[in-house]
Amino acid sequence: MKGYVYFLKDNGHKYYIGSTNNIIRRLAHHKYGGTYTTKRMINPEPVLIQEYMNIKEAREVELKLKKLKRRDFIEKIVRDGFIKIKP
Repeated sequence: MKGYVYFLKDNGHKYYIGSTNNIIRRLAHHKYGGTYTTKRMINPEPVLIQEYMNIKEAREVELKLKKLKRRDFIEKIVRDGFIKIKP
């Protein structure tokens, strides 16, 4: 089963990074306030979605991205439209 890493951005310019094996279901969950971490975001929209071979690879990349905690790096990834970090 494929895995996905995704970036959400809200109207207040906050980012959220996540991973899932069902991107459509997960984005709907975020949009309708079903996720604690994004419930306070104002109109979160996906700005980047990248597919991986499986959910394990996607989660590894997600954790590496979250450890960076640098807004400039996250914004560069979004501008480039591609995550260059390997699982």
